[in-house]
Parts: sequence; C-alpha cells; structure tokens
Amino acid sequence: MRTAHRTCPLCEAVCGLRLTLDDAEHVVSVKGDPDDPFSKGFICPKGASLGALDEDPDRLDAPMVRDDDGRWREVTWEEAFRAVERGLSGVIGAHGRQSLAIYLGNPNAHTVAGALYNPPLIKALGTRNVFSASTADQMPKHVSCGLMFGDPLAIPVPDLDRTDYLLMLGANPLESNGSLCTAPDFPGRLKALRRRGGRFVVVDPRRTRTASLADEHVFVRPGADAYLLFGIVHTLFAEGLTAVGVEVEGLDRVRELAEEFSPKAVAEACGVPADVITRLARELAAAPTAAVYARIGTCTAEFGTVSQWLVDVINVLTGNLDRPGGVMFAKTAVEIGRRSKPYATGRWHSRVRELPEANGELPVATLADEIETPGEGQVRALVTVAGNPVLSAPNGTRLDRAFAGLEFMVSVDPYLNETTRHANVILPPPPVLRSPHYDLSLLFVAVRNYARFSPPVLPPEPGRPSESEILARLAMIASGQGADADPALLDEVILDQMLRRAVQTPGSPVEGQDAAELRAGLDGDTGAERRLDAMLKLGPYGLSLAALREHPHGIDLGPLQPRLPEMVRTASGRVELAPPQLVEDVVRLRERLAAPPPEIVLIGRRHLRSNNSWLHNVGPLVGGSNRCTLQINPRDVARLGLDGHAVVRSAAGELTVPLEPTDSIMPGVVSLPHGWGHAGTTQRVAAEHAGVSVNALTDESRIDLPSGNAVFNGVPVTLAPA
Repeated sequence: MRTAHRTCPLCEAVCGLRLTLDDAEHVVSVKGDPDDPFSKGFICPKGASLGALDEDPDRLDAPMVRDDDGRWREVTWEEAFRAVERGLSGVIGAHGRQSLAIYLGNPNAHTVAGALYNPPLIKALGTRNVFSASTADQMPKHVSCGLMFGDPLAIPVPDLDRTDYLLMLGANPLESNGSLCTAPDFPGRLKALRRRGGRFVVVDPRRTRTASLADEHVFVRPGADAYLLFGIVHTLFAEGLTAVGVEVEGLDRVRELAEEFSPKAVAEACGVPADVITRLARELAAAPTAAVYARIGTCTAEFGTVSQWLVDVINVLTGNLDRPGGVMFAKTAVEIGRRSKPYATGRWHSRVRELPEANGELPVATLADEIETPGEGQVRALVTVAGNPVLSAPNGTRLDRAFAGLEFMVSVDPYLNETTRHANVILPPPPVLRSPHYDLSLLFVAVRNYARFSPPVLPPEPGRPSESEILARLAMIASGQGADADPALLDEVILDQMLRRAVQTPGSPVEGQDAAELRAGLDGDTGAERRLDAMLKLGPYGLSLAALREHPHGIDLGPLQPRLPEMVRTASGRVELAPPQLVEDVVRLRERLAAPPPEIVLIGRRHLRSNNSWLHNVGPLVGGSNRCTLQINPRDVARLGLDGHAVVRSAAGELTVPLEPTDSIMPGVVSLPHGWGHAGTTQRVAAEHAGVSVNALTDESRIDLPSGNAVFNGVPVTLAPA
C-alpha cells in the first residue's frame, strides 16, 4: 500500500485528496486531505469516486477512427494524427480556415492542458468560429465584469469567511460545491457564517439543499432576478442607504435607471412581495459587512448580464466592493489573461445571426446555424475538446443532426458519447491520475489565496501521449507543420516569447535579466511543467514548481486583500457603474415589466453526485437523488390532471418525463436536471440510466443579448398527461 496526494479535478472546489493505492497500483480509497490548508479534509461523493472514474472500463485506451461505412476501429497514435492532418488540411484547402470551428467543454477548466494548450490550438486553427461551454454557463458574469472593471477575469467573489450577511441568488453550492466562487467545504463555510451570528438569505425558485440551510429562503420567478435586484437598488437610493467607498463613474445614471423599478413596481414580475424586497435592501445596507453572490440560475436567463451587473452595483452601493467581508478579488500565484486595454465585445460577429463575439468566442446557441447554413464561411470541420454539446447546448437535437453533416470532425475525449460518435477521429487523453494538475483557471475566483501542484499519481503509459501533447500536436497540424512535427517546439516558442516579454517589461521580477539564462533554470519533466514553473516564478508571489513540490498539501497564501486599483482596466480608471451596453438592455428589461408571465416555465438543477454529462458512467454516483425526473409542485400536478409521467412541450421540442411532485418548487415552475439523455454511447452505466435531455426543450433562438449566453432558465413549456 502507498499513499498519494492530489487536487480533485471534478468540480470548482479544488479539494485536496488523499489516495490509497494497493501493490497493483489500484486506488482502494479516496479521502479528503486533512493537511490541505484550503479544503482541510473536506470531500464530496464525486471526489470519493475518483478511483472508479479513473479505472472506468468504458474509457477509450487508444485512438479511434471511423471508417466510411461508419465502423470504428482502434489505430496507432501516428495513424490517428495523420488522419487528422488529412481531414483538416482537406477542409482548409477546399473551403478556407473560416470553415473550421472549435468547441471547448467544461472539463477544460479543470486541466493544465486545457488552460495552456487550447489558446495556441485556437490560434493555429486561424478561425473566428470559437465556441465553448462558457456561453451555456457563465458568460454574463465575464461580460458584466469586463464592462464594469475593464477585465472579464476581474470577478469579485464573496469573502465567505468574514462576511456578516450573504444574499445568494440562483446558486446551490451544497449540490454544485460552488461556481465562479472556489470554496472547498462551501457548506461548512455557510454554517460558520451563521454560527458567528451572520445572516444568510437564498433567492431561488426551488427550496434547494442550500436554501434549507439558510436563515431565509425567498421564492422568485425564474428569469426575473433582475427585477428583484433593481428593486433593491431603487430602495438603496430612495432611502439614502448608499455608502459608495470606491471611485465610480455613472452613479447618477444608475439612480435614474432605478427610479422605474421600485419594489412595488417589480413585485408582480419577480414574484417577491414589495415589503420583502425593501427589507432585503435595508438588511444589506445595515449589515457590518455584506456580499451579494449570484450564479448559474441568474446567468442562464434572458437578462443574465443585467442581473450580474446589478449584483455588483449593489455590492458597490452598500460599500462592500473590495472590502474584507464584502466581495473581493483573489490574487493567484499565476496571473493569466490580464488585459492591457479596456474590455470590448462585438469585435466580430457570427456569420448567420450576426451575434457579437465576447471573450474571443461566439455563442454556442448559434453553432448549428453556422454548420447548417450554406455560403462562404459555412462550418464544415469541427474540433471538440472535452465537450458534449449534443447534451449540454440549447436544442441539442438540432446540433446532433448538424454534426452528422460535417465533412470532418476530431474529438479529444475519453469516451465515445453523444457528440464524439459523429467524429472521424477520437483522441483519448490519459486517465486523471496519470496527469499533473494545477488549477490555472479556478483559483482566480477562490475565496482565499492558495496554490497547489499535483504531480501524476501513476506513471505515463508507454507510447501514450499526455493530453498536453495531444493538444500541442493538434496545434502543430492546424498550423500546417504536419503530423510528424515535434510538439516540444510549441512549448519552446511560447517559453521564449514569455521570457523575452518578461525581461523587457518594466517592474517585472526579471526585468533586465537574460532570457536564455532564465530558460536554462526552469524546472519540470515536460514542456507543460516548465511553462508552469516560468509562470509561477513570474507571478506575484515568486513561487516555483520546486516550491510547490516541497508542499504537496498546498500553500496557504492568505486571506483576500483589497486590490481594486490594480484590477481596474477601464478607460476612466474607475468602476463603470453604467456601461452603455447594459443601460441599453435595461430598456428591454423595462419593456418586459408589464408582460404577463408564462403559465409554466422550466428550469434546470444540479446534483451533488453529478457534473453535467460526464459523471454518469460511474456506478457509485448513480441512484438516490441523482435521477432524471421532472420536479413539479403538487398543486400543478392536480391542476393539470397529471399522474406518474407527463409530456413536456416547448418551442424547440417535447419530452415524456417521470414526475417528482414536491412542494420544494414554486407553483408554475418545473425542473429537469442537465446532462442526461444518453444515447449512442459506449458508456454502459450511463446508457442503463439514460434519462432525457433537457436540451431537447431549450430554444437556441433565445439568448441573453449582451453576452450571447443560452437561456436555460425560464423556458416556457406546457404539460399534458403522458
């Protein structure tokens, strides 16, 4: 027996794990690492199942190529990369680079490879057709922060461990473990808030596990969070409760916008009584410290960006931005993506629907349009990396048909699933425990500054490339250097550029030094590790890969500290409270205020033992509450004459689903979990518990306009007996 330590890569909580392996190197137990200074031994069912996921017999062990007759066969890695070269070069030669597209799935945020090698892969493809799970999830937060602070990665997070009052909307961290708020043992932190005399309020159309833990739960109509938030803003101004403590632009403009959204005016639209809205505003203003935090339920709605903007408007108005106990900005050991110019969206637009770019990508809601619509620039080849958009994107049924018409498709994925079954080539990365780990993408929204590197627990399999090498070779192929080009050359080019830029940058920790000497001093067994070592050494703490190896349980870098001046990248140098793009969308919000709400709307939900579509093949995680059912209020069951199952119809499609009556959901709202509907997959456990795909009901024509994010919450539906 031996013990190994690593960070869990299965959600955003970044918990430390302690693994026990037997003499045959099989994982026999996974427990929380009590010596991790951030997670302190916390673990959830997903993390405890990491060994079962890693040894899943349905994972692909070798590259797969689909022949012209549709049959799959295993090939060598060299054969697979040559097949990719033929496929991509053929499409580029015939139709140009704008006929290429790439889709990046959620797991890319949980890997070193995804953070380091997808950007050069995108650059090598040379296309503007970049899509990701971000526009099915979090893009409204990026856009609102980009417009307010000048940087889409400048996301303030609630200082959970010091706040006196937390208002949470559309988030369920007792199931999700947190999102855009990296906080291992989120439940424990919320309980600690209450133990120290703080107050915790949840606003949600469902009485979730998180809401049941709170001091108060407030039901709200799905998609109407912006009205509630505006009602709070109105009250803060009307009652003289503002205490702005940072330099801002547009304060008077926000005051003007809020005048028409009094609690009385918005109460019916959002389903929250006016007196409750007024009380919430007063409580936020009166609390010694307070934080407003809103997540996926508010992002995946028609006014997602306006809602996220209003969240931080309230944090500013109550004096809680960049303040201990309020909302603050993490300071990571590796700072990537910081902007030198003010943020802008719409630098280009999609070909068919003319939807604006945000953060360098287009809305996934228009991917099917780009594939199916003939003309110059029609997407004819697709690269997917760790994504299953057939189950995760709006109107996945249409995407399923569209993918079948592609001329070429290559997928980097460990499974033959609903999306990758359309690929011509599948390139499976190694299992998790054979890969290094460092959270480049998640620690910038952590509630405490922290760093931890996890070397591979198991050695690489002979002849099998790492995920980093797979992506690097794809980049080499896409750039025209061929399937036989050495992927190490990509790392050397990037390192050379990084170090030369650093030595020439005033104020850099290596200003004026010799780039070649710095390169010679880098540590790491692979190009990815050497790049990480360089980024750590150039970071604000001056850490190194060697230092992290000496601290296998992680390094506590301290509580969050005020740092707003260095985060702001706006042209004015101040927080922009009234960005023109969002002021413009308020007009649309105001026009909807008097519109009658639909009779029934659909929302999603999260499961503690699930994560989108990619953990449904792990036996220990199946069953219990992790089921694909339609939650519905018993009053709606009786009113509609339903029993057992129901037919749910929307503008996009229909499904027959089993009912789960519960008074935890408000009348007029039904809930179906995301990521189910398994079909055409070799994942046997998932196929046995297939469920139905909620994205057969979501409408790709409905998006949040400023960000392009898909609308998954507040989808109008009708129900009828099955």
